[in-house]
Amino acid sequence: MKTVSICFVCLGNICRSPTAEGVMRHLVAEANLVERILIDSAGTGDWHIGQPPDDRAQQAASRRGYELAALRGRQIVAADFERFDLLIAMDDKNVAALSKICQPAQRDKIRLLMEFVPETDSRWGGAREVADPYFGGADGFEQVLDQCEAACRGLIAALSPQLTR
Repeated sequence: MKTVSICFVCLGNICRSPTAEGVMRHLVAEANLVERILIDSAGTGDWHIGQPPDDRAQQAASRRGYELAALRGRQIVAADFERFDLLIAMDDKNVAALSKICQPAQRDKIRLLMEFVPETDSRWGGAREVADPYFGGADGFEQVLDQCEAACRGLIAALSPQLTR
């Protein structure tokens, strides 16, 4: 049985990447793909290792039925490029940081999350990045959830053909 392993990556692993992980876990469970898609998240920085996601991210996610409380921050390591099929970054800075720690042959594993938003979803106007809500208000965390929901649905659709082989 074919499986795909995914690690979502942001700067500190307390806002965007754990939100993406929580959304993806929920959607994968709904699609009965838990045994086929393995999911994790990490940060490029080391500031929040071992910490739970930001309270504002947890509260926003909880209102939509996603559970983030059990997740803990960790820092991405070079070995993750062996462990995961895809390392999905939230923004271009994360892509650059990931590119610095992987082997050149592994760079094709790095993708931006917003690449997976279906073209039919015009709400994001071709946005390349998931906006960092950390220094903003509650609306930013809602936007991250909206972006993660759209992109994770698209990611599951993109992965479906390889999971049926």
